[in-house]
Amino acid sequence: MTSIPLAEELLLLAYDDQTGKATGSRIGLDLGMAAAVLIDLALAGRVAYVDGYLQVKDSSPIGDTIADAVLTKVAGDPPHTPAQWLQRLRHRLRTRVLEDLCARGVVKDVDETQLDYIHVHRYPTTDHAFEAEIRGRLTTALTTDAPPDERTAALATLLCAARMEPALKLPPEEAERAHQRLEAISAGAGFAGGANLEDSIVRPSVALVVLTLGKAISAALGTPKVANS
Repeated sequence: MTSIPLAEELLLLAYDDQTGKATGSRIGLDLGMAAAVLIDLALAGRVAYVDGYLQVKDSSPIGDTIADAVLTKVAGDPPHTPAQWLQRLRHRLRTRVLEDLCARGVVKDVDETQLDYIHVHRYPTTDHAFEAEIRGRLTTALTTDAPPDERTAALATLLCAARMEPALKLPPEEAERAHQRLEAISAGAGFAGGANLEDSIVRPSVALVVLTLGKAISAALGTPKVANS
């Protein structure tokens, strides 16, 4: 199966297949998706983190409409930090991704009217193959000690940074172990600052982009609330 953009993978995980509604933190999802587009560009060798800023290293398109538009924007704008790019890109990104998924028949747009005039859109899944493949990769990554590939490692890190672990739909007794494994993957990839980038399971250039974007997401979301014991 042809891989789909990381932003689409995050969205499919976050939206309930049946109700078509987003679960978890909406701002976390939007920030995670903005980071995902930039990470796809880093995976393709188009952008890199240099001296505190994201910079274009190769301006040739990668063949994805949204990512290529972002690449053009990064190339044409003054330099911005990862945190600044997240805020600049997250607005309306989810709408554009949903439109693409609807156009390809992966989800459908259910337009409902409430109180006679309020339109509410739901996006239930119609083609489950993509999400099944995504969840299969994550299951392997979370239940084995084998190093995941770059994309899966990046996806796992985004789930953790954006606080989207509930999207994994795990029972409570498995959730804590999954969180620990997500953190281990992030650290092993050099995405959490806990490993020498030269020892990373992914390319150091990619690890550095994911590391800085992950930190920017965490800073934007603030300190998570801890329940009183």
